[in-house]
Amino acid sequence: MTSRLQQRRDTATNWTSNNPTLAAGEIGIETDTSKFKIGNGSTTWTSLVYGGLQGTQGTQGTQGLQGTIGQSSLTINAQTGTSYTLATGDVGNLVTASNASAITVTIPPSIFTVGQIINIQQIGAGQVTFSQGSGVTITSTGATASAPKLRVQYSAATVICTVGGATPSFTIIGDIA
Repeated sequence: MTSRLQQRRDTATNWTSNNPTLAAGEIGIETDTSKFKIGNGSTTWTSLVYGGLQGTQGTQGTQGLQGTIGQSSLTINAQTGTSYTLATGDVGNLVTASNASAITVTIPPSIFTVGQIINIQQIGAGQVTFSQGSGVTITSTGATASAPKLRVQYSAATVICTVGGATPSFTIIGDIA
């Protein structure tokens, strides 16, 4: 005597739209995907997990291009004189002032764009004072808002271009007096 077992079967779309509850141990097969689920008598089709063994995984596709990596270190521009005018090469970097006497750092017009920053650190005993170049506006919380000074040796500040163009504005934040 020959026996035949036949399981419930339908397309994945029909199983999902009808969402039946399979009896405990009952097998439901998706005819278009060859996946199956085994019922427990109380869980609907869409809440059951697929059963069976997983076949070998196919080859992974080609990875897309990676975006540009940001700057990972600062370039240090060491200054030892009594005056220095910031330059485009200082953008995103650190200017250090290691002079024993005072140093004036001038912010020139028209070489920076909005959002660019320059970091300044006073590593010598000479106090760093910021000066406005022609047509430049500086704002800060220092005692003299338009000409702030770094407070003491090893103090640092960041110069941020907040308005570009012919009449640029800069905000200076940090350890300033």
